[in-house]
This record gives sequence, C-alpha cells and structure tokens, in this order.
Amino acid sequence: MSFLLGLTGSIGMGKSTTARLFVEHGCRTWDADGAVHEAYNFNKTAVTQLSKIASTAITGGRVDRRVLRKLISNDSTLLSKIEAVVHPIVKKSRESFTKKYPNDILVFDIPLLFETGSQDQFDAVACVLIDYKTQLERVLARKNMTKSHFDLISSKQFPAIQKATYADYVIDTSTPSSAKSSVIWVITDIKKRLKDA
Repeated sequence: MSFLLGLTGSIGMGKSTTARLFVEHGCRTWDADGAVHEAYNFNKTAVTQLSKIASTAITGGRVDRRVLRKLISNDSTLLSKIEAVVHPIVKKSRESFTKKYPNDILVFDIPLLFETGSQDQFDAVACVLIDYKTQLERVLARKNMTKSHFDLISSKQFPAIQKATYADYVIDTSTPSSAKSSVIWVITDIKKRLKDA
C-alpha cells in the first residue's frame, strides 16, 4: 500500500529542492507544475481548448506561459477558465501516477494544495517554510521575476505560516542541511506509521 504525502509551500520556499531530496531518499514524486507544463506543451485537447479563451498565448501549437501570465494579470476572470481546462487533465495525471506505484511513499508536489482544498486526498501533508526575507531574495533572483509578479502570485496563496499550521510536517529549508535532515525525519516517521498501521 502506498503512503500519499502532499508537499506544499509558498513560492520561493524551496519546495522543488525538497521534492528532489525525497527522490534522493527513495521516494517517488509527482509534480503538479510539471503536469501543467506537459498539458501546455503536449496535450492537444488542452491546447485546443485554451486557444479558444487565450488565443494569443498559443504559439506553434503550444502554450507560451509568459504570455499566459500577462493575460491572467490583465483579466481577473481568465484564471478560472484556464483551471477548468487544465485541472481535469492534471487530476488524471496524478491518478495514473498513483496507480503506477502501489507500494511506495509517493510525494505530490502541489503549490496550491491547501488553497484548492486537496489536503484530504493525502495521508499527510508536508509544508516547506523559510522566513519572508529569504523567500523574497530567492524569488527575485529568478529570471523574469519582479516584485509585482511575486505579489500577484502571493495574493493567490495562503500565508506561509498558515500553511505550516495546517500541515502534518514542517520542513525547514533555510539551509541545505536543515532541509535534508527534515526530509529524512519525515520519511522515518512515515515508515514508522506504516509499520504500526
């Protein structure tokens, strides 16, 4: 039987790095952003449907995410329309992943896990956490990222400390060593829970 662990956290908190640590320690991971990227680039149904609501974001049969971001920031109704197209495709991807690995600790990297009310679909949830100053520094170091875009993304997410309060596990990603030791602790605890079940 698999153990389903939701992994979440606000932008710039080190979630992707933490997901890689779980892989390094024998877990399998599924990435929600990766599933969206796959839909934008290779899912003909998604691209066709999105071309009807955001035609200028389609280039060469694929979705240009930079253009799409600009369209979303200029039209408050567009995001929900895009989600209506993409979410069923992402859900199918996640279900396929779960069925493929029936006897593992499966980690689901989902940025908006609590915001979408998905927490009940997992056996436990881990949340990555750092202080705001470090978060902002990490985000603004990214290519094509601005403070206004960071603020826009943050406005759609629960406050980081609120997510941590909801989570079963909190992973401190302020340093590589703290992130690694936290991941090892989470895996050890999950294995104990599975053994005692």
